Amino acid sequence: MKSHLQLSVPQEIELKLSLPGTYPADLVKRLARLPLLARRKPSRQSLYNIYFDTPQQQLRQQGVALRLRRVDSPDNLHWLQTLKTSAQELSALSQRGEWETAVAQPALSLAALQRTPWPGIDPDGRLFAELAPCFVTRFERTLWLVRRRDASVVEVALDIGCVEAGGKRAPICELELELKAGPPAALFDLGRQVASSVAVLPASLSKAERGFLLAQDALGQPRHAQMPQLVFPVSRTGLAQCLLRERFAQFIANLDALRTSDDPEVVHQARVGWRRFRTVLRLFRTTLAPTAMPQWRELNALLSGLGELRNLEVALNETLPALSRGYDLADAGRTQAWQAMIEALTQAAGVQRQKMRQVMQQPGVGLCLLALTEWLENLTAPGSDEKVKKGSLRHWSRHQMLRLQHRLEKAQQKATTLPEQHRVRILAKRLRYGAEALRNLLPKSLATAYAEQATLLQTDLGFSRDVAMASTLIAGFHHDPAIEAYLRGVVAGVNLRAHNS
Repeated sequence: MKSHLQLSVPQEIELKLSLPGTYPADLVKRLARLPLLARRKPSRQSLYNIYFDTPQQQLRQQGVALRLRRVDSPDNLHWLQTLKTSAQELSALSQRGEWETAVAQPALSLAALQRTPWPGIDPDGRLFAELAPCFVTRFERTLWLVRRRDASVVEVALDIGCVEAGGKRAPICELELELKAGPPAALFDLGRQVASSVAVLPASLSKAERGFLLAQDALGQPRHAQMPQLVFPVSRTGLAQCLLRERFAQFIANLDALRTSDDPEVVHQARVGWRRFRTVLRLFRTTLAPTAMPQWRELNALLSGLGELRNLEVALNETLPALSRGYDLADAGRTQAWQAMIEALTQAAGVQRQKMRQVMQQPGVGLCLLALTEWLENLTAPGSDEKVKKGSLRHWSRHQMLRLQHRLEKAQQKATTLPEQHRVRILAKRLRYGAEALRNLLPKSLATAYAEQATLLQTDLGFSRDVAMASTLIAGFHHDPAIEAYLRGVVAGVNLRAHNS
């Protein structure tokens, strides 16, 4: 990460923050009262943006965004054409090449693109001929320019509006802190000052990416694991940073979706993202030991609450439906008791989901996530370890996985109780997530064997654990003792079968 804006090409460096649970009606006033903005007069603009790409989204695939923007400010109305390159969508801190040119009318100008990297992207003009509008964004922007004593200059932009695609709309409510001069650390310093008073989440998705997702009906959908591209040679710290960024982005994206989505898979993928993040931290614990990693105590209530919500949703959507046929529902009394139990658990899940949304509005959560974002960005600062050859990383990766497998097998040998079996299940997940993280550095057959071993153990132990958890949840509501007895019997039968096998 560059420490100052001494760049050979125009570059945009900004920190993106979404604003969960905040009402736009009073948001401008709330921000204007913050000490860093209180004595600065804001300016306002109405912005209308048209984003272009080919039908195959060839620009998006290359990390390129092209737009036309109408700027309507009190004393001026004009159009700008902007090309952005190499967007980093795995972090709230984005660093992109940016070329902006005034144009006379709302039409793309090929001549203006000749002074940008466009000729290398589209040497024969075929892409330009296929460009068409994909979606639009329109929002009101409130701007504050913050000049600091350390000579850094940051533009704070509050955007409130919407993105529109194919007849669909989604709200925009976010802060962009753009670095105009000075080191990127200034962005995080201002971000912390905002987060101490206003609930924020680091946001890895740009408006352009949100527009593409909306057009595909994928905005707000669960974000699943992705495998980042690894470029060798790479330092061990650089490898850790690349893997951690992707996992942290999965966690953050699903937290953001949870603000409005009731999809159980959103909660599941948020927890998966955090577990994958923790697994990589453990794999690289000696490499990262010298770095001052932030504590995440402020996330404990959120993480434990997500676990409680996940237990309720698994019981409702997976465990109990699979067991309902085994319970004699031909009896009217039993049917009524079973339905009352389902309704109580459904209500409890709804209450817990709302509780999680309220927890995300606590400033401490945003501050903690912002600190983790800054730590991730500074991992490969000058002075970190040197790049090493792929062969050295292969040897290290095999050693890490053998260590994990040994721990798992040792735990299996003494797993006779439910807590011990749950421990085995956790270690199996770590083995699977570890094999996934290092699969480009492991022999294909070995990575597959680790994943299959872990998945089989998770499946075998998961059903017993899920039934036991459902039984515990139901007991907490003091429901029909016959249902509790039935579930305890199922658990005993599963454990007996596992023991005999």
